[in-house]
Amino acid sequence: MKTPIKGRCTLVGAGPGDPELLTLKAVKAIASATLLLVDDLVNDAVLEHASPNARIVHVGKRGGCKSTPQAFIDKLMITAVLEGEHVVRLKGGDPFIFGRGGEEVENLRQVGIDADVVNGITSGQAAMTGLGVSLTHRDHAQGVLFMTGHAQPGAQGPDWPSVAQLCHQQRITLLIYMGTSRSAQIQASLLQGLPAQTSVAVVQNASRHDQRHAVTTLDALHDTLHAEGLSSPCIIAVGDVLTALRALKENSPIPMRCAA
Repeated sequence: MKTPIKGRCTLVGAGPGDPELLTLKAVKAIASATLLLVDDLVNDAVLEHASPNARIVHVGKRGGCKSTPQAFIDKLMITAVLEGEHVVRLKGGDPFIFGRGGEEVENLRQVGIDADVVNGITSGQAAMTGLGVSLTHRDHAQGVLFMTGHAQPGAQGPDWPSVAQLCHQQRITLLIYMGTSRSAQIQASLLQGLPAQTSVAVVQNASRHDQRHAVTTLDALHDTLHAEGLSSPCIIAVGDVLTALRALKENSPIPMRCAA
């Protein structure tokens, strides 16, 4: 006879950083959790919604930093659910956009656990909104392409020249997550399909109080990152939707270094 599942698991998107961007559904899930497994980029203020009786375990997952092994997190989730806990796996941004939510749901299903998923605002969206930029301004873009600059170990990274050609031909805004450590390579490859003067914005800590950004051109992306001291976590946005923002920056006597 199959052992009944006593507990449950919810994957919750904590959003890009600003705790006020949590959904009501996320707040309810966090409040009802008996165990919260919290990623590194989740704002501590989000945890104020947790029950005082809940256990909170930080399981840092951050590109370029020492991270908790994914296998350990999976085992912890499964064991706690089988013991009757309500486990909330709290992730920065959205669980299903570069958040390993898909892999975690698959691992849970393999042992008979059906997880619920609560979406969160992804950092790419919040980054551009914070700059007053529409990702799909109809005068400049027909779509948005979300890409990762951090390839899975052992896997070949994106074909950036092909991506660049697609974005140029189809007027697509390109959002790159986890791309700062490979910015020189990404820049050189994108220049094979996009004009050198294509507008670019880099946003660090999107929606947080310490958000910073720089606006530049594709041929100056790598140098701008270093000159401005911008590092992970960053979103790199590429496309004509940024043209007006770049013009404002170039015509302004005050350097645009951060956003509220």
